[in-house]
Amino acid sequence: MGGVHGISTVNKQRDDRRYLQSVRNEINEFVSLNVTPHVKVDDRECLFPRESLTALGLAGWNSILFDESLKGLGLGYTEFVIAAEEIAKADASTGLVYAMHVAASEKVYLYGTEDQKRRWLLPVREKGSITTFAISEKNTGGHVWYNLSRAVQDGDEFILNFTKSFATSGGQADFYVTQTGTANTTELGAQSYFIVDGRHKGITAKPWSALGVRGNHSGPLIFENVRVHKKCLLNATPEDIYQNSAAIIGLNAVWLGVAQAALDAATDHVVKTKNHGFQNTLADHQVIRAKLAKVAICIKSSRAWLIDIARQLDELNEAGEPLNTVTAEVNECKIQVTELADFAARTAMDVAGGYGYHTGIFEKLYRDARGGIPMAPSNNIALDQIGRALVGLPPL
Repeated sequence: MGGVHGISTVNKQRDDRRYLQSVRNEINEFVSLNVTPHVKVDDRECLFPRESLTALGLAGWNSILFDESLKGLGLGYTEFVIAAEEIAKADASTGLVYAMHVAASEKVYLYGTEDQKRRWLLPVREKGSITTFAISEKNTGGHVWYNLSRAVQDGDEFILNFTKSFATSGGQADFYVTQTGTANTTELGAQSYFIVDGRHKGITAKPWSALGVRGNHSGPLIFENVRVHKKCLLNATPEDIYQNSAAIIGLNAVWLGVAQAALDAATDHVVKTKNHGFQNTLADHQVIRAKLAKVAICIKSSRAWLIDIARQLDELNEAGEPLNTVTAEVNECKIQVTELADFAARTAMDVAGGYGYHTGIFEKLYRDARGGIPMAPSNNIALDQIGRALVGLPPL
């Protein structure tokens, strides 16, 4: 396997299409061997993609943003969005787990102490450990940056009692980056962030049953009398988590991957499906070709935008500048790519005709694609935030 070694020998010019394609080829080959074989069973039986994630972790992809001291690949956000797209192209559930792992582990990498980073991030490469965010609460809905729960301090420990409404990899993550209010304030936006061992007996995950992305286990996660030492408190503010949360861009890449998977499946189907009565294939119909062309154009334009945002994040990061100048643009892109995934999946089902309605690839893609629109920030909330900024109103 070329893997890490193949990429490290390439001149990392992120505006060079050849370099970007080499990264895409590298992860695509890995995914074909280590992710794709598990997809059908994982989706049908709602299984968490543990084997796929462990393989990605041991190969270094889950440590893509870490430096060599943590046995990471030392790559950037540009390479990360390519990896996330290719993983999601094979399976949306695995892509979501991957993107949320990188998003949460990035926070430990950026704001953790040296002890925290060694304790929690080294096993990502050495053992295939994964993490995720546990943030959203039912009482505040899609406004995930607000929590009503409060941690109670008891000496050197904090006691956590709350339920997180949607936690990707719930009950499966080796550790969580969780958010709650602190004991000494009632201010809605004042939050603290704890690194919590996923094996803690006080953590319970409810069963995950959903229309799509059945393997990502994004269900309620209950913390009951979970004691966390102050040394597991992350030195990060809500602004650090949300305004500088560059790795969230990986979720955008996931939905782009779903769109590409839908286009690939539809194209393959129409080329191979013959109508022996008319001696032609579905691909011989202009109306079908036009539908596919519209999806292809939208994917290419969205990919260019996503790569451009990722490059800008890399430039800011390498210059030591705040990443929050592109936060609004990441949210704008989220709306476009999630609606694109839905459009691509509907188009794929449409051109496949009655076959598309059967249980199978088109049905799975359609179910999976719907998941991006309500995912935080939901498109309705994100659109309102963008609109408020346009007319000069403060965010909610």
